[in-house]
Amino acid sequence: METRWFLSKIQDDFRGGKINLEKTHRLLEKLDIRCSYIHVKNIFKDNDKLKQGRITIEEFRAIYRIIAHREEIIEIFNAYSENRKIISEHNLVQFLTQEQYTVEMSKTIAFEIIQKYEPIEEARKAHQMSFEGFTRYMDSSECLLFKNECRKVYQDMSHPLNDYFISSSHNTYLVSGQLVGPSDLWGYVSALVKGCRCLEIDCWDGAQNEPIVYHGYTLTSKLLFKTVIQAIHKYAFMTSDYPVVLSLENHCSPAQQEVMADNLQTTFGESLLSDMLDDFPDTLPSPEALKFKVLVKNKKIGTLKETRERKGSDKRGDNQDKETGVKNLSGVMLFKKKKIRKLKISLALSDLVIYTKAEKFRNFQHSRLYQQFNENNSIGETQARKLSKLRAHEFIFHTRKFITRIYPKATRADSSNFNPQEFWNIGCQMVALNFQTPGLPMDLQNGKFLDNGGSGYILKPHFLIDSKSDFNPSNIKESMPITLTIRLISGIQLPLSHSSSNKGDTLVIIEVFGVPNDQMKQQTRVIKKNAFSPRWNETFTFIVQVPELALIRFVVESQGLIAGNEFLGQYTLPLLCMNKGYRRIPLLSRMGESLEPASLFVYVWYIR
Repeated sequence: METRWFLSKIQDDFRGGKINLEKTHRLLEKLDIRCSYIHVKNIFKDNDKLKQGRITIEEFRAIYRIIAHREEIIEIFNAYSENRKIISEHNLVQFLTQEQYTVEMSKTIAFEIIQKYEPIEEARKAHQMSFEGFTRYMDSSECLLFKNECRKVYQDMSHPLNDYFISSSHNTYLVSGQLVGPSDLWGYVSALVKGCRCLEIDCWDGAQNEPIVYHGYTLTSKLLFKTVIQAIHKYAFMTSDYPVVLSLENHCSPAQQEVMADNLQTTFGESLLSDMLDDFPDTLPSPEALKFKVLVKNKKIGTLKETRERKGSDKRGDNQDKETGVKNLSGVMLFKKKKIRKLKISLALSDLVIYTKAEKFRNFQHSRLYQQFNENNSIGETQARKLSKLRAHEFIFHTRKFITRIYPKATRADSSNFNPQEFWNIGCQMVALNFQTPGLPMDLQNGKFLDNGGSGYILKPHFLIDSKSDFNPSNIKESMPITLTIRLISGIQLPLSHSSSNKGDTLVIIEVFGVPNDQMKQQTRVIKKNAFSPRWNETFTFIVQVPELALIRFVVESQGLIAGNEFLGQYTLPLLCMNKGYRRIPLLSRMGESLEPASLFVYVWYIR
């Protein structure tokens, strides 16, 4: 049956005789077999017996089997096939229940899978699945490690804003270093496309009364403020419906602040939140209530009640003094202490600040006594790290009530990032990273915010919200640990190393990121000279105390004995977004781009 189907699909392509590499690649894709051109090229070379750059129908069949008929999939198929040729609908139900942990399994679901993935009509009509159908199902999005349910917004979005982790970026306008290099609109566009919900805009006085955006006292290039917010307006809600916060680092004169206020109102119109949603609130509104809204985060004069009373009045020329700390970034003076100066705040801009009032952090006691529900703090990573180690309880108490933003220290002139996990562990909502810099911190950021439909808002675990909880990430007293077991079976068409031939020496590292006690890593042995289909069949077990905060990262490397290992690809996701059973892990490049079909094949199970 399979042979008849296969020949019927490819005969026409061989009517003119042998076919070349390009036609081979196209024909594999026509047969719904995803394959990397470079791997096809190598396998083609091995199977082109006469070395003429053209192959016969039999040679093509051999290539097809090497790519499509993976041994590990044949083994699973044979375990559920009574005759090693087809799986019956009944046996497919058994496989999906026992191996894939499919809940509410029925013959209808099995029938739908057969109809969708079985290419051979004869088998489809008999409600059966051939190996061809089974391999296409196992390679489909239904068998990915990341849970389908987590691909949409499934969390309760009616909590106040301070109950969520919010995807946040630092100096969003920069696309390389902090001291020199370009400022670019692409910084904003790409962050928004990745689901970022809090963008930073450094505003300075520009020529002709036009405010500009750049990293002050540095050689970074300049953008017009109005151009920046026009780009934000265009892309703000492409990836997520939930509110966007514009975190203004405002160095403008009152006159140019008025221009900014005017630009914001003209550009965003009804989307710009410029009044309270309720009359006398004492808690922040929810992401649900703020859908499609843009919030301004800046210093503010007076109360929300006074802001409402001024609504509709002419505020031009009206401004007040506000004490502020200014970062001094002029070349070699980079590490000088902050100067305190008075910044005049324009009333027109101040009145656009409603639920995200920027307020200097003094200490936890001061916040407990005086901080208002709509006041947010920005704390540098060094101070935040010190506080998280010495006063974790107070820090968590603080983040339960107030939105807290953590930003990279000024000495990170190369735009490097800190590990965001340590600040998520204590409930910090806005952990702002340099989105333009690839590496581990951005892998964790992108992996965490895959959850909840990539909306940029993730509900914090109950122990970071509930005031009765005495959670401390460094001293776990009560928890419901998960025992996670991962059998790393094989690699599929892994990316090739730049430094070696197509026969890379590959290994996989599995890392857990979470509370300090949960941080661990394990790695496979090295499989020599095989990046196409390395087989590890190694099992790893992790006991995770706080699964609600845990991220799992899979890293594929090529062993390098002299220059060290070379990164080939990675994939990071929240532990609780992992499917059980036989699963495929699609690999991403250092920049976060898909490397499909390069992936890992695993079997996952966990119990609590």
